[in-house]
Amino acid sequence: MASSVIAANCIPCSCDFTRHSSASPNGCRILSFNRTCREKRKTIRREYVCAKRQENALQYRKLGDSDLVISEITLGTMTFGQQNTEKEAHEQLSYAFQRGINAIDTAEVYPVPVKKETQGRTDIYIGKWLKSQPRDKIILATKVAGYSERSPYLRDNSEVIRVDAANIRESVEKSLKRLNTDYIDLLQIHWPDRYVPLFGEYFYDPSKWRSSVSFVEQLRGFQEVIDQGKVRYIGVSNETSYGVMEFVHAANVEGLPKIVSIQNNYSMLVRCKFEIDLVEVCNSKNYNIGLLAYSPLAGGALSGKYLDANSEASKKGRFNLFPGYMQRYNKSLSKEATEQYIKIAKKHGLTPVELALGFTRDRPFITSSIIGATSLEQLKEDIDAFLTTEKPLPPQVVTDIENVFKRYKDPAID
Repeated sequence: MASSVIAANCIPCSCDFTRHSSASPNGCRILSFNRTCREKRKTIRREYVCAKRQENALQYRKLGDSDLVISEITLGTMTFGQQNTEKEAHEQLSYAFQRGINAIDTAEVYPVPVKKETQGRTDIYIGKWLKSQPRDKIILATKVAGYSERSPYLRDNSEVIRVDAANIRESVEKSLKRLNTDYIDLLQIHWPDRYVPLFGEYFYDPSKWRSSVSFVEQLRGFQEVIDQGKVRYIGVSNETSYGVMEFVHAANVEGLPKIVSIQNNYSMLVRCKFEIDLVEVCNSKNYNIGLLAYSPLAGGALSGKYLDANSEASKKGRFNLFPGYMQRYNKSLSKEATEQYIKIAKKHGLTPVELALGFTRDRPFITSSIIGATSLEQLKEDIDAFLTTEKPLPPQVVTDIENVFKRYKDPAID
């Protein structure tokens, strides 16, 4: 009914109105407001809309003790060149930038899964897009590969990839060329030069210890490219508390560049590695290392699309497209935990994506969540979930999440 619609969509005000005796065709009485009232209501509506936009707008945070002010969402790009065409990549980049995302995450080995035939394609797509963008408004983060015997093709003349001055120099030069830029805002070590448990492995195996490039030597390599103006700041990825502390100590003792960020896996399914002690090391009152959380949806597992193996979404998902890829999330306990989290989402009127991204968004130690998508629709859903879900999540939602966590801890452990 007309009067009900008006009442439901208007914001109350103290203006006078005249109630006409004439009725509408459906028998409802019509409220007629004078011009002053209408103008006041328009003003109130505009103020309300502006307030909601402000409330839901992206936040920007300083990354560690750098001068980089980064959006709380970083666009992940590792599907560009494998699951996404160049046109699709540019559409995602433009949409993210329009929504206020000012940070792009890439790596010299992308796209993923990593292979010689596609290596560097992600950078090339980004570089072509950058040609028409205001470079100074974008924070471009990339990564130099850590120790690798599998990817010698990353270098011109090398059988093993290391994180030393020569490898850093070559990696930066090639990345700059592909990315069509003169400088990198944040250069990170993709994974350590020394042995550490990686990508789903949680336990340190002393028998796998190997000789590695010293922390000082690695930092001297980064100092060289920083002095040349090719890199602004440095960080680490898939790193441990020991590594972070050694890098910071070496920087302090030798007067070398300090790492400002750590890009590690973090989601409702992967929490312990960071929360047990890295959170203390990286705290702003301690070493002040900003966390860039990757896989906040656990590779898409927390969306629930893999729970039904016969669904179209599951069949098109990367877990099934690339057998063995991120198999830790296909383990039974991960699926059980995901089912429990999805029940929580339904209980509180949230989508699984809203619950998962709302959780990482609200963690006080996260500077930015890295969100990637294989379609523009997926990206829109992710950004909307991040911005429109109640901030912070209600206490009862958080309590329910913690109750599941206490039962399953990190179920993605291999």
